[in-house]
Amino acid sequence: MARADAGDRIDYVVTYLEMNARPVAPIPHMPVGGSLALIRAEAPPADYFLYLYGQVGAAYEWTDWLRRPRAELDTFVSDPRTELFTLMLDGWPGGFFVLDTREDGVCDLAYFGLVPQAVGRGLGHWLLATAVHMGWDRPGVQRMTVNTNTLDHSRALGLYQRVGFVPVRREEASRILGRTREV
Repeated sequence: MARADAGDRIDYVVTYLEMNARPVAPIPHMPVGGSLALIRAEAPPADYFLYLYGQVGAAYEWTDWLRRPRAELDTFVSDPRTELFTLMLDGWPGGFFVLDTREDGVCDLAYFGLVPQAVGRGLGHWLLATAVHMGWDRPGVQRMTVNTNTLDHSRALGLYQRVGFVPVRREEASRILGRTREV
């Protein structure tokens, strides 16, 4: 692996994925070991979203919301068609996902991930499969979407495909890195 420093311009690939039918596999059972809870945030403050976004995404260059106008973030987080769920792990936030149904017939898995301290505990597949089933449970959903990119966790694309998402489009992009990382 090579190293890229903060301030370097880096090229990456965004993969857009879709799922056009509910998975045939049943919703998985919650993993055993430790105290786990999945909690829907009721009218979460934007700062709570930003906290989870930063904890999960800092290593993967999730910085877009940090540059957008606060009013845009407030509108996104407060919209009743966007739902934020937090995975509580032994009393602390271990991850989260956001289901976005603002587009008719579509549930976008807008955000998904685990904090670094929760990675490697066997929670990712369970949380993702649960998010997918919950997305399909939203009224009128005919398709689910998600996107990932080569700056995300190295296993992200494969995990999305294992739960039933299919790549439909790829696009090249570039950005200035906010922190040093292996590429």
